[in-house]
Amino acid sequence: MLELFATENTPWKPDLPDAELLYYPNFWTPANAETLFSILEEQTPWQHDPITVFGKTYMQPRLTALYGKSTQAYTYSGIEMHPHPMTTTLHKILEQIKTVDAHPYNTVLLNMYRDGKDSNGWHADNEKELGPHPRIASVSLGESRYFHFKHRTKKTQRYKILLEHGSLLIMGGAMQEYWVHQIAKTARPKKARINLTFRKLI
Repeated sequence: MLELFATENTPWKPDLPDAELLYYPNFWTPANAETLFSILEEQTPWQHDPITVFGKTYMQPRLTALYGKSTQAYTYSGIEMHPHPMTTTLHKILEQIKTVDAHPYNTVLLNMYRDGKDSNGWHADNEKELGPHPRIASVSLGESRYFHFKHRTKKTQRYKILLEHGSLLIMGGAMQEYWVHQIAKTARPKKARINLTFRKLI
């Protein structure tokens, strides 16, 4: 049985307008994070879908998979995803998140960034299925990548965080209403990264 435990339960909490953000850089031990990465990389039924942005359709620059506690679909950028049943590994990850965040997450979107060319453009997790002011718990495994985020109207409010192997980032409050975020492409050599974003579909 895979045993998970946190190594750092004191988050970094920046003072941001119109948002709540918590970052736990070492939420899992390196050994546990490595085990989780290997399980998810090998056992996830990754899919590669076309995506439509501003009227243009192209293949997503990453692989994805959706899991949920129900059969409720999730739609974004013209893609309708139907969830696989939650696995034992995903349940254990969620149990660990609940030690610091009791939000009733019921769905998780997984992204596989295969190298530095894979990315996720500026967006907010504000789909109608998430309701007003959704809360997102984001787990990073594998290669570290910068998470860029900026306020929609306050141009000086622009930041980046290096999301490390085994880290947990929680976005709450009105962040998805007032802020957008991205994982940008990079020309630097990068190994694979898996990101899990837990959310509650309503």
